[in-house]
Amino acid sequence: MGVFLATAVISTVVVCAAAFAVIVYGPTGSTPDPLAVAVAQSLSGKSVIALEKERQQIILEDADSQKFTITSAPTITSTPAQLASGSSGAPIVPFGPPPSPSTLRGIAYGLLPAYGFSTDQFGCLNNIWDNESDWDPLAENASGAYGIPQALPGDKMASAGPDWQTNPTTQIKWGLGYIKDVYGSPCNAWVFWQAHGWY
Repeated sequence: MGVFLATAVISTVVVCAAAFAVIVYGPTGSTPDPLAVAVAQSLSGKSVIALEKERQQIILEDADSQKFTITSAPTITSTPAQLASGSSGAPIVPFGPPPSPSTLRGIAYGLLPAYGFSTDQFGCLNNIWDNESDWDPLAENASGAYGIPQALPGDKMASAGPDWQTNPTTQIKWGLGYIKDVYGSPCNAWVFWQAHGWY
């Protein structure tokens, strides 16, 4: 690159000198015009100085560019914000108006605060238990999972009450306690369920 620049500078100076010679002395070698001589000297001096400064600047920039090294790959330092999230950070699933208190869903909705959950977590809970048992307290699958929360084995729910086989409220209480202990919130459990098909 240095040889190319030197050649370019020398060529430019030679061309400028030839052009100035024509301007100063004319095409036939006649007597030079004093005004043309003064202008030519002024222009040639400025051009050579400007070209030399540019050449030095390019040499310095080229030397500096050789010093650059890649020390690490870029990293992403933030995650996209969610439109709505629970206290645990998992996305909230909207659920419409509160369910009737006399229904199984209404019982679960009413028990959420007792387990430290806000009622906006109900949409996530509803999605899990819709998929697991369709809120049927007698639901049982081939693996032995039982009840609304599909406890496996079902008799785990005895820790919430001896009537775990027939009392949906006992099953709901056990299920909410299980979700709190294992996942921290119904929406965290729903995120896990979506990824695995179980919780």
